[in-house]
Amino acid sequence: MDSTVDNHGTRLRIEDYGLIGNCRTCALVSRDGAIEWLCLPRFDSAACFAALVGNRDNGRWRLGSPDPEARVTRSYRDGSVIIDTIIETKTGRARVTDFMPIGETNNTIVRIAEGLSGTVDLRLDLTIRFDYGSSIPWVIGLGDQHGLQAICGPDRVTIFSTVPLIGEHMASTASFSVSPGTRQIFTLVHNESHLDLPEKPDQDRILQETVDFWEDWSKSSTYEGKWTDAVRRSLITLKAMTYAPTGGIVAAATTSLPEEIGSSRNWDYRYCWLRDATLTLGALLRAGYMGEAKAWRDWLMRAVAGMPDQIQIMYGIAGERRLDEWEVPWLDGYEGSKPVRIGNAASEQVQLDVYGEVMTVLSEGRRLGLGDEPDGWGLQKALADHLCDIWRANDDGIWETRAGPQPFVFSKIMAWSALDRCINDAETHGFDAPLDKWRANREAVHSEVMERGFNTKLNSFTQVYDGDQLDASLLLIPRTGFLDANDPKVIGTVKAIEKSLVVDGLVQRYNTEASTDGLPPGEGMFLACSFWLADNFAFQGRLSEASALFERLLGLANDLGLLAEEYSPQLKRQLGNFPQAFTHIAVVNTAFSIAGGKPAAADIHMADS
Repeated sequence: MDSTVDNHGTRLRIEDYGLIGNCRTCALVSRDGAIEWLCLPRFDSAACFAALVGNRDNGRWRLGSPDPEARVTRSYRDGSVIIDTIIETKTGRARVTDFMPIGETNNTIVRIAEGLSGTVDLRLDLTIRFDYGSSIPWVIGLGDQHGLQAICGPDRVTIFSTVPLIGEHMASTASFSVSPGTRQIFTLVHNESHLDLPEKPDQDRILQETVDFWEDWSKSSTYEGKWTDAVRRSLITLKAMTYAPTGGIVAAATTSLPEEIGSSRNWDYRYCWLRDATLTLGALLRAGYMGEAKAWRDWLMRAVAGMPDQIQIMYGIAGERRLDEWEVPWLDGYEGSKPVRIGNAASEQVQLDVYGEVMTVLSEGRRLGLGDEPDGWGLQKALADHLCDIWRANDDGIWETRAGPQPFVFSKIMAWSALDRCINDAETHGFDAPLDKWRANREAVHSEVMERGFNTKLNSFTQVYDGDQLDASLLLIPRTGFLDANDPKVIGTVKAIEKSLVVDGLVQRYNTEASTDGLPPGEGMFLACSFWLADNFAFQGRLSEASALFERLLGLANDLGLLAEEYSPQLKRQLGNFPQAFTHIAVVNTAFSIAGGKPAAADIHMADS
């Protein structure tokens, strides 16, 4: 059966899923109680539940009611990624609690079903398939206790259960009922197959420890304002998508959820993008999370260390560089959207904007007291010198188009931004630097962008030099310091984007029909871009419009407050990988933008030319 149809025949949308995680990996749980995406042991490892982008035979774990008339509601426990699902039937009410404990030696998922009133019949269906749904494990019972262990090559998944599991059709099932005072507990533990069988965890202890961890963490947020719940949920989501051992933050929890249903615009987002670096740092610092900001800065320093001409646009969660892309032939894709891709070939692209991101993170980290890494200035200086040699070249742009390098305007602006930050640092801290060379190049970039990147007929900056197409990345100009938000050219660009790229109040990245990007046309509205438009409204004093757009965007979140990469006004549903860090970063930054009315120091590259 199609994985996107629940047990009652209702098609599951992307927003029907919720996230649980332990800061090493995560799982997506459907409203119907099915875990349909789980990678072990890391975010970017192979999935053992891959039904989300395939079918039920590719691995899933459902715990819910067999009653098609059951009413289901769910919520996060306050300040956490623990999901409580309430199931109401004609005979009673039950609660299923799903969570991943923090700090356990082995990745663990705990599912607790307990009766609240009356009697509720429940059913468990478990299909484990390693290697993205392709490998059927050898299953062994646990002997003197209920449960099983599933072994396949280097991996073992152990299921501890308080009810007997029945094997049928290469899967396991259980039917049982709960009433007040009774509960059944199911625990999944992953470890390497050559190690000893893991011990059964103390579920009550690890649940309380997990509650305490998330409560303590979420209370540290410094945001106080109208949108506290949305900002806090976004920050918690970013924390859950952080790989704790290294500080890297994955762009999304998933691969290949489509930007348009049935299209081939399906990418693996389980890696760390330098594109996200500045905005991520700004969001964390604004909200008071200095530790996470420092860990992110330190991850970036390690990732880009090496020869300046070998800098990449993205890396693995520990800084890995080889992210070879391949297609999975046995997975049918979400709602038939093929191919399902593992790895990301865009890691081999050249994008000039990443230099601006890196320089800002290093500069702002230094300014805001995160401390300086050994020879941090040496790395920054080497990158700036290399940028002086290459900024005139074409690149693949912030959106990772696949039509070959072009002279993208935003890339040039970010090259200017990188040089500007380095000049500012050298002047402020007295660092040794070839300032005359850097200043000359900074001025040359600025002059060229003003001459070739602005279309006087459109009264707007354009996607590429001497072009006539717009690009929503230009909404970030005020954050770079290249021009003030109230500069006539910025005002003109915002108005042009409102006129040409806004559909039903939401912003496209660019016109996929008219632009040359090497991909089939068509995608949803890119949510981060819509938040950037709200930022510009705030910067230009259009606060009522900024608030209205922000409220509209928050209204697109699912019942758990989660947002994907894109949204389709036509289909009225979320699209793209989920949940998307870039979108939740934008939630945090826009809330602060509306409160402050101008770009914050942690976002802006200080203009000094």
